[in-house]
Amino acid sequence: MIHESSDVQTDQIGEGTTIWQYCVLLKGARIGSNCNICSHCLIEGNVSLGDRVTVKSGVQLWEGLRIADEVFIGPNATFTNDMYPRSKAYPDAFLETVIEKGASIGAGAVILPGVVIGEGAMVGAGAVVTKDVPKNSLVVGNPARVVR
Repeated sequence: MIHESSDVQTDQIGEGTTIWQYCVLLKGARIGSNCNICSHCLIEGNVSLGDRVTVKSGVQLWEGLRIADEVFIGPNATFTNDMYPRSKAYPDAFLETVIEKGASIGAGAVILPGVVIGEGAMVGAGAVVTKDVPKNSLVVGNPARVVR
């Protein structure tokens, strides 16, 4: 189901995926099956989501993001793809950020570009992730640190 108020320019959307109100999905975005894209989300081209991914409201997924199966992204989580952004100055390629299978990103967390969040890891709400997160760990704080 794609809500009539959304602007969906990609045709690479798996079966059973729901895209709610006021979402924008650009050409080249790849969305898996049985995903739930909540209202007010933006997904750029050259972004891939696996199957059974939940993206809560207010999330923008920028070019170069790779999200595996069964990932949860909480409301207003923020992803970045350029370490040194300048207006009207673009890198030759954006850094790739990887969220591995079953990981969860808490509400309002900030994920810097080029990191890998390991399988089953959990990023606490409001954490600022500046480096890779080990699989099955819990990170919190600014900068994010492993607490479990």
